[in-house]
Amino acid sequence: MKQKKKKKKSHVPFRVNVLFFIVFILFSVLILRLGFVQIVYGDDYRREIERTEDITVNNPVPRGKMMDRTGKIIVDNTPQNAITYTNRGAKQDEMIEVAKKLATLIEKDTSKVQERDKKDYWILENSKRADAKVSDEEIEKLKKKLEGKELDKKIYQLKLDRITEEELNELTAFDLEVLAIYRDFSSGYALTPQMVKNKGVTDEEFAVVSENLQLLPGVDTTTDWERYYAFGDTLKSVLGNVSDDGLPAEQLEYYLARDYSRNDRVGKSQIELQYEDVLHGQKAKVKNITDKAGNVLETIPISEGKRGKDLVLSIDMDLQMAVDKIVEEELRAAKGKSGTLLLDRSYVVLMDPRTGEILSMSGKRIVKKENGEKVIMDDALGNIQTTYNVGSTVKGATIMTGFNTGAIRPGDTFYDTPVRIKGTPPKKSWKAGLGTMSDITALKYSSNVYMFQTAINIGGGTYIPDRPLKLDSKGFSTIRDSFAQYGLGIKTGIDLPNEQSGFKGTGTKPGFMLDLVIGQYDTYSNMQLAQYVSTIANGGNRMEPHIVKEIREPLMENGEIGPIIQEIEPKVLNRIEGKEEWLDRVQEGFKKVTQEPGGTAYSSFGAKGKDYNPAGKTGTAEAFYDGPERSKYGKEPPEVINLSYVGYAPYDNPEVAIAVLVPWAYQGSHGHYANRNIAERVLDTYFELKKQRQSGTANTDHSTEDQKETDGEKTEQE
Repeated sequence: MKQKKKKKKSHVPFRVNVLFFIVFILFSVLILRLGFVQIVYGDDYRREIERTEDITVNNPVPRGKMMDRTGKIIVDNTPQNAITYTNRGAKQDEMIEVAKKLATLIEKDTSKVQERDKKDYWILENSKRADAKVSDEEIEKLKKKLEGKELDKKIYQLKLDRITEEELNELTAFDLEVLAIYRDFSSGYALTPQMVKNKGVTDEEFAVVSENLQLLPGVDTTTDWERYYAFGDTLKSVLGNVSDDGLPAEQLEYYLARDYSRNDRVGKSQIELQYEDVLHGQKAKVKNITDKAGNVLETIPISEGKRGKDLVLSIDMDLQMAVDKIVEEELRAAKGKSGTLLLDRSYVVLMDPRTGEILSMSGKRIVKKENGEKVIMDDALGNIQTTYNVGSTVKGATIMTGFNTGAIRPGDTFYDTPVRIKGTPPKKSWKAGLGTMSDITALKYSSNVYMFQTAINIGGGTYIPDRPLKLDSKGFSTIRDSFAQYGLGIKTGIDLPNEQSGFKGTGTKPGFMLDLVIGQYDTYSNMQLAQYVSTIANGGNRMEPHIVKEIREPLMENGEIGPIIQEIEPKVLNRIEGKEEWLDRVQEGFKKVTQEPGGTAYSSFGAKGKDYNPAGKTGTAEAFYDGPERSKYGKEPPEVINLSYVGYAPYDNPEVAIAVLVPWAYQGSHGHYANRNIAERVLDTYFELKKQRQSGTANTDHSTEDQKETDGEKTEQE
């Protein structure tokens, strides 16, 4: 019987089977996990991979325009070629390469490149030489004290400090242009256009850059805007300026917090600054969609930009041009008289006493250029930013202060004779023999003595000739508080920055109080004089002066003026104290000044038969020179005469108030009458222009009749 064959045993060990089983289990778990991730979290991971960032960018728009009260454009925008750069994630070396290419195509101003900029650029271009300036031993020592960013910062600073002047001089003119361009490239935020050149971009530069944009990633050609002043330098100091190179460094955080970009141009001074929120407009907004690497995938417009709102000024530019011409002519004429070495300026304000609207604001100043040439420049701001002793023009406020305090009563009289206080020179009126003065005639003839007696009574003193005079020092605050009701010695509230309130004398001697009531102690601005006389003219309301009349939507496409957004309403700051009949007496005195023989302005108005029924008050102040030539005169400044005039017309229904101030008019006891000449010619021009417009024959060549007094004419001056 055949023996059965034995069953063949497997040669695969048991433990290998176990290993295969384990691997099978692991692969199964992995497959299950992958399936789970794909099914449950697949969409989440896909969104993460495709994640983008939305970055909103604001693009600037043209500023609002300014026009005068008749609709004439004063400040406009003119388009100009511009070259910009937008950083879309470029690295430093990439930006420098683009800057080098661009520098071969345009001329770039390098005047603003600083020494630190040059050193940084030298290190970039000479990295090995820069590294050699700090030895390995020094670095090892520094590592014992510092680490991380602090270490890198210290090493870099050592490199900067050790760059020599000779090494900096290695930078060529081309290098500096590249550096200047690179500074602009890196000065702002990513995806925000930075201005590289917007002034003096020639048509050739604009064309060649446009043709090579594919070789200049981030660079673009566009249109920028520049402020245009239709009347040249007329009123330029009041209109203000706009920054050329983005936000001012001293106000950077302020503007950035208000959603401005670093390269935005903003108002730097005066109206441009005061009304920045109105003029700067609403920026165009676009959304840049980028991937994780910072590459722009899509640009989506969000909102269209809107040009800034327009301002309608209260200024009448035809009148302004004519007044400027008069002021300049009279300043030149006065400068030709003897004793006028220190005369260099003159100011005029025309104001509507009913509303506070400034109709004209003129100032002219003689300035010596570096080559010694003397030119006359606009100084309209001097009406609010400079203050002087103004003299007798304040006497209307003095009379009202006397009435309010009970120091005098309407009709009270004093005999005009010099006031002699022991130990001081006699204090007298401008002319001897004025006789017995009432409150009204004291204004007409400009009696100082009447004002002195009023001040003595306000101060509770008793005047005895040639004896000491004692006055209560509280009288100073009493007078100043009263004057402030008219705008004298305080800010007027005009809608312009940096208004000055004037200087208040600190001494309290009795003689100073007497000087105060005749305008020869404290100082006032010409705008304060305009507000003061307007308060008298309108019956006792101190109006807030304003130079902006309306805020309007931007001009329509067809050139029509836009609808009104805001009209600046007349604002009464305060009502003066006192009875109406008291103010009537002051007004009557002002009328006699101009319309009755003997009045200190009669020869300029009443004697010439002016038909616009003027009223006013002249002023002459003994003062001390404090101008640009002051340093030449040592400790004691020269004595000078300041001239002023305030007035209004027509007397029975005032529509215009005027203030004229001519500081440091002359030296000596006799001189010219520029204050009255200017006031006469300006008021003549105002009413003549009004007649021309009413008849439809307005003359726009800004010429005025020469009405200057002849040198030989004798006129009265207090």
